[in-house]
Amino acid sequence: MSEKKIIISNVEREHANPIAELVQVACQFDSEIILESEEKRINAKSIMGIMAFNPSKGMPVNIVADGRDEQEAIVALERFLVCQG
Repeated sequence: MSEKKIIISNVEREHANPIAELVQVACQFDSEIILESEEKRINAKSIMGIMAFNPSKGMPVNIVADGRDEQEAIVALERFLVCQG
């Protein structure tokens, strides 16, 4: 299991449909991917979960991944959420 703490950038401005796009990024990986912030803990592959999580600018998030491609998953989600391409 691996994890990384990040601060979300302005995903609404950088992505046309940030919730659906975030789920698409997460679904590219076999690993289980969880996003945690304050009291919330959701499956990054669940569109309903991401909608309830409501990722927004300045929000601190811990990305937790567990599986054979966990490192790659964390890097991809970090890039998406901090708008690094």
